[in-house]
Amino acid sequence: MQISKNLSLAEAVRSNTAQKLGIVNDNPSLNIIKNMKLLAEKVFEPVRAHFKAPIKVTSMYRGQELNNAVKGSITSQHCTGEAMDIDNDKPTNKEVFDYIKDNLDFDQLLAEFPKNGNPEWVHVSYESTGKQRKQVLVAKKVDGKTVYFPYKSDKDLI
Repeated sequence: MQISKNLSLAEAVRSNTAQKLGIVNDNPSLNIIKNMKLLAEKVFEPVRAHFKAPIKVTSMYRGQELNNAVKGSITSQHCTGEAMDIDNDKPTNKEVFDYIKDNLDFDQLLAEFPKNGNPEWVHVSYESTGKQRKQVLVAKKVDGKTVYFPYKSDKDLI
């Protein structure tokens, strides 16, 4: 089953952590699939079309058991199919981050743990109700804890 032209359901539910821990993560509800299709339409496909290159989704849907295993937020949009993590080499994560920030509608956009100006990965969500916050944040480790800071400029990615 395809979520969109270039994204399959198998890719959207795939998780290395789930495989390693023996967690079944391949049974999202029809409503969650609908949310994943909307996210793919509004974010994934436009990014892929712009760069004319494959875009690697490392996490999209997370069932509750998997979300608990990765210590995800209890309100994680991954659990509702409204968020995805992208980790790309070409285009770079920074290029993907900038394109989404400057050109697309989204709820939340996170530059996760940047090094030398390039996020380790990009988290992006699209709220299925259509009410997008356009919140742009940078995740950094502070005293061993993840802290989110508002993104103001590329200086925040250093």
